[in-house]
Amino acid sequence: MNKDKHLGLRIDSETHEKLKNLAEYDGRSINGEVLYLIRQAIIQHEKEQGKDSLMN
Repeated sequence: MNKDKHLGLRIDSETHEKLKNLAEYDGRSINGEVLYLIRQAIIQHEKEQGKDSLMN
């Protein structure tokens, strides 16, 4: 069974506030918004570079 991984992230106050506002606008938690943005970046990368480009 795969377990979720923890990722600590240090960001400045202004970026945090903007991320919080973006998450609220999108109806997500800050964590949910960060996951959404990361997944979108991965999807975009795989479209441009191929699905196997990020695999070992």
